[in-house]
Amino acid sequence: MEENNISFEERAIKEKNPTYEELSSWLKISKLPINKLFNISGLLYKAENMKEKVKTLSDPELLTILAKDGMMVKRPVLVGDDFVLFGFNEEEWTKRLKK
Repeated sequence: MEENNISFEERAIKEKNPTYEELSSWLKISKLPINKLFNISGLLYKAENMKEKVKTLSDPELLTILAKDGMMVKRPVLVGDDFVLFGFNEEEWTKRLKK
């Protein structure tokens, strides 16, 4: 992003967890199913047996879990004016940032 002169604000979500309200907003903007917001390769996800919980818990319950620990959230998160991307996909990031 720096190489392309795109201004951004970096946030370490391990130290500053996204809030429930932020996550709820990001979920709506992204139009993704809530399970796509989870860091499925993370140790915490596995330790908490989230693979099964995402199938049975409600979205508000899952948003609460995500808001409690930033390590549950798939990273990086790119938040724009009209989009939110979870995880790095070079093609998608390039498409969004070249607008």
